[in-house]
Amino acid sequence: MAVQRITFPGHDGSQLSARLDMPAGPHRATALFAHCFTCGKDIAAARRIAARLAAMGIAVLRFDFTGLGHSEGEFENTSFSSNVDDLVAAAAWATAQGMPPSLLIGHSLGGAAVIKAASLLEGIKAIATIGAPFDPAHVTHHFEHELENIARDGTARLTLGGRPFTIGKSFIDDTGNGVLSDVLAHLKTALLVLHAPLDETVSVDSAAQIFMAAKHPKSFVSLDDADHLISRAEDAEYAADIIATWAARYIDAPLPAPPIATPEGIVRVSEADANGFLQDITSGNHVHMLADEPLAYGGTNLGMSPYGFLAASLGACTSMTIRMYARRKNIPLEHVSVDVCHEKVHAQDAALGTGEKIDTFNRRITLTGPQLSDDERARLLEIADKCPVHRTLERTSKVKTELMP
Repeated sequence: MAVQRITFPGHDGSQLSARLDMPAGPHRATALFAHCFTCGKDIAAARRIAARLAAMGIAVLRFDFTGLGHSEGEFENTSFSSNVDDLVAAAAWATAQGMPPSLLIGHSLGGAAVIKAASLLEGIKAIATIGAPFDPAHVTHHFEHELENIARDGTARLTLGGRPFTIGKSFIDDTGNGVLSDVLAHLKTALLVLHAPLDETVSVDSAAQIFMAAKHPKSFVSLDDADHLISRAEDAEYAADIIATWAARYIDAPLPAPPIATPEGIVRVSEADANGFLQDITSGNHVHMLADEPLAYGGTNLGMSPYGFLAASLGACTSMTIRMYARRKNIPLEHVSVDVCHEKVHAQDAALGTGEKIDTFNRRITLTGPQLSDDERARLLEIADKCPVHRTLERTSKVKTELMP
């Protein structure tokens, strides 16, 4: 995945700071990500979700709304409507680059904004909201004690999330007119609502209202005990997986053809978390997988270890080889399972006469079939050793490495 720093003009001409997360491989679709109220494009949830989607071939444009983060403009002059207009500007910029968005993702107030923006954009096939309020005016509860002062003075200086902000009266007036019921009733795109039941910032009741107001196709997924900011890595990974899997049903994202001379395609491994060891693994149109290290080794244990995948390869190939032979020879094999365990042992323990350590894969094969004879079981066990991965592991292999520009 390559992350590009870009800027584009927002609703009032101010330059908005953005990140474009591009897939390392073929570009299949484009998404816009709208952040939560007073947050920014670089919060952990936005980064993780963008990285996961990019690993699946979906480019993600995430940006700071006017007056926030590294974007130009005055926050006190912005409103919910200006956020929507910034999304329209982001879509225009992406379209001009030849990558029109078909997926919108919004977190919290950004979720309400993408619902509204969808009614103003062409080509949007799917919308995903995370912890979104049904009524944008919900955000005023963060500073309800200042509403009287804002109404009287026009602005108020507040501290939200440990940072100072100036809130203008126009923001209050605009969000008060932003109920989404009418927009949702006429929405012509698929909708995915993700919300945590224990969200203390935006009640799950908002998710219920959004879901009930929208027409099908629509889906609701619980984020269980996640917090509002989706700050835990495992919650962000889960949300990203759900969004990517769900969106593939609706957005026009054709799968790339396998490269010439590589009939099984390429297995692409892309780092998902630079602070840990989590890796995204994709291969053609097959299921997305995760590789990781156990907690004891500094990982997050969200996927199998590299040796786990190697053991899985040996087990799968063994099972396939046995089944292929049994089918060809009409052997009454009903089921086969293979348990594989990897360990490093001293070569002298393996009777190789050296003091070095070698890799040992302990393989236990279970063959089920009441009509299997002892001779057939013995023959199937012999065939297991002819598994291609088994042979690859037992002979010397060569890895060719090339550094890409």
